[in-house]
Amino acid sequence: MRAQEQQPNISEIEMMPNQDTSYSGNLSEGIFIEDLSWAWSSQNACFPETQKQIFTGKHVFYTGIIPKYSEVTVTVIPTNSEANLSVYAYEVGVDKMPIVPNLLSCIRCEVAHKWDRLKRGKTQDHTRIVEDLIALNTPYRLIIGVTGAEGLDEGEFTLVISTKTK
Repeated sequence: MRAQEQQPNISEIEMMPNQDTSYSGNLSEGIFIEDLSWAWSSQNACFPETQKQIFTGKHVFYTGIIPKYSEVTVTVIPTNSEANLSVYAYEVGVDKMPIVPNLLSCIRCEVAHKWDRLKRGKTQDHTRIVEDLIALNTPYRLIIGVTGAEGLDEGEFTLVISTKTK
């Protein structure tokens, strides 16, 4: 069933100070999100509309709290290195839980996906890494969406959350 009214399953994750935590996932457990306009609204600025095909597969969600004075890196590693996965992560207030497409605004949104062109001096493999997720003197809720490009609806992956706390 490819309908927007589907309710997503949201897995709780723990961000342990100065540790890495890993979780297994599969796109087959996710939902399709037809309306991606939340991503290019000026209140979110996750990715431009021209890149929407990279985020049209099933979406699998994770959430947890970034401890204050911490920086988090999210890495998605597909089991099949040919799988074209994308990841986005956005920060909101600790007491909020807006799941896309019902995201009116966020504090920060970062994405990682397969590049559409080469970048000078850099190479890309099948992993996707989102950085610059930061909480200073206030903790924030982090919501992570792992999705497939071009309507991909299945594929196993490992999600690695690296938390560095001062």
